[in-house]
Amino acid sequence: MVRAAIVLGACLLFCANLACAEGRPLTLASTTSTENSGLYDAILPLFEAQAGTRVRVVAVGTGQALRIASAGDADVLLVHDRVSEDRFVAEGYGVERFDVMYNDFVIVGPADDPAGIRGETDVARALAEIAAAKVPFVSRGDDSGTHKAELRLWKPTGVDLGKASGTWYREVGRGMGGTLNTAVAMNAYTLADRGTWLSFKNRGDLGIVVEGEPRLRNLYSVIAVDPQRHPHVNSDGARRFIEWIRSPQGQTAIGAFHVNGEPLFVPNATPAAKPGS
Repeated sequence: MVRAAIVLGACLLFCANLACAEGRPLTLASTTSTENSGLYDAILPLFEAQAGTRVRVVAVGTGQALRIASAGDADVLLVHDRVSEDRFVAEGYGVERFDVMYNDFVIVGPADDPAGIRGETDVARALAEIAAAKVPFVSRGDDSGTHKAELRLWKPTGVDLGKASGTWYREVGRGMGGTLNTAVAMNAYTLADRGTWLSFKNRGDLGIVVEGEPRLRNLYSVIAVDPQRHPHVNSDGARRFIEWIRSPQGQTAIGAFHVNGEPLFVPNATPAAKPGS
């Protein structure tokens, strides 16, 4: 009788632990641009229904998302700065980087276009004209993927952004939505990802002035936090999320996400071995 009770208790404990593991929330550290676009509201319920796992999104800049994951406070990343992502994996914080999707960046600015850059096909030349005219440009200034991309785009111009800071060049330390709101209030230029711009409602007098340049492509990837570095992370949930978002179902869900009839992201996962295999 006692032995049966012990066996039953062990079975109940095993089942409880199994249920807990299956229902354990997954923490996804990602970007404000993907959240602001509405993408997660569209696709995460599909994954949650299939996996039986609730996803908690921590939406910050890419740099901060990587720091959160490095500290073991996230299970999986979906971010967009290739250099930082490769370093994250090389330093042993991430298991492997996988392509997921892309969109592009655009420069938005006032309708009267005081820098005269509308239709410019060279983004560096466009930025140099903004600097020469000393018209307001709002930078995220938050170490996000968008901010890192912006700084790379400014580099060929030779403009001293440190010297310009606080004059015509304004760093706001905010997410994409907040940065766009500031640009609208200042009637300024800024760099935005197309997904957030298309879903942004408070456009004021701003519109796209520069787009389509190859250097404006914006690649997103997914990375599981390495359980060898942080044993407590939900590595099984991270693996299942990566498999799902790169699967035909996940990629179809990304491609089907539209705002006003326009797709916001292009899925680009390629067939590959499962993470960890």
